Amino acid sequence: MAAVAAPFDRDLSADFARIERLVAAARIDGVHLLALPEACLGGYLSTLDGSADGPPALTIDGPEIKRLVSLAGEMVIAAGYCELDGDVRYNSVVCVNGDGVLGNHRKVHQPLNEDASYGAGQGFRAFDTPVGRLGMMICYDKAFPESARALALDGAQIGVCVSAWPGSSTNPAPSLAQDRWKRRFDLFDQARALENQIVWLSANQTGTFGSLRFVGSAKVVDPGGDILAGTGVAEGMAVAELDVAKALADARRSMGHLRDRRPETYDRHEMMPG
Repeated sequence: MAAVAAPFDRDLSADFARIERLVAAARIDGVHLLALPEACLGGYLSTLDGSADGPPALTIDGPEIKRLVSLAGEMVIAAGYCELDGDVRYNSVVCVNGDGVLGNHRKVHQPLNEDASYGAGQGFRAFDTPVGRLGMMICYDKAFPESARALALDGAQIGVCVSAWPGSSTNPAPSLAQDRWKRRFDLFDQARALENQIVWLSANQTGTFGSLRFVGSAKVVDPGGDILAGTGVAEGMAVAELDVAKALADARRSMGHLRDRRPETYDRHEMMPG
């Protein structure tokens, strides 16, 4: 499996050319599951205040997603895009392979006026794929433990989080590697994997777009919260090989964080299975 850190912008032709190169490289490495960043089809918002044009709006049954399906072949690919449904745009991530669309998630949690550009998703659902049962989220979704927990309770073995996560704008570090928002990005990835004892893929944009400077840091995290492969803040692809079912069984053998929950002791807002 692999998670990508790379730049994407409004040029869909260039975006697809980059995706084609990434898929080809992943195929050479024997990758079965590839996570691409948030908004990799058309780029992210150039500002977060709703003052600039957003990315091109695509339909889930449109030619762009069909092209992604064709590129995927036997590989399972998750990719972020701006989804148009009726008159509403959503910040979405689609999961495909050569058979078609396997799953789709609309970003639920919207930071920093993102709601000026997008409607909000309404939930988290896992779904079956040839590489295992998957759950997806987008960027800020992972800051909320309930997001990943809802997916784990729905049977997700693998969590895929696609992001356009920037560095701090109010107190930027001279080096992205030392940036406080980069540190939070990494902490969330490891915590969400460990607390739910699932495999975790985190993809992110790199470079700059508009006023934003992205922190990269794509990674694959095992169910114990250990980073198996990472790109750091540079563009690249984090590739790791593991047996998902065995990794989950090993992590949950002694202390099963899902098994040992006591929801009756939590407050009334605690999510229940099902």
